[in-house]
Amino acid sequence: MPTVAQCGQHAKTLALQFRLGITTQPALELADLAGQLITLFASATPQQIAQLQQLLTAVLQCQQNRDWSGLADYLEYELQELLAGSSA
Repeated sequence: MPTVAQCGQHAKTLALQFRLGITTQPALELADLAGQLITLFASATPQQIAQLQQLLTAVLQCQQNRDWSGLADYLEYELQELLAGSSA
């Protein structure tokens, strides 16, 4: 199972790729990252799980709308904040 740090770094890498207009491979990897996050948050507090659910819903909405900049923002900022709170 990936660590919090590994998931955070992977999310930052994907965010950079989305910002550069590279979308196909990162979109596929995003599904893997979501699965890893769900596994990672399995023992989190109900509040953290709800926050992850909201974040993943927003990420999916950005992906559906092809809002790559918004998606990158969620991965680079919002997710990092959530991960920092989960490891505290």
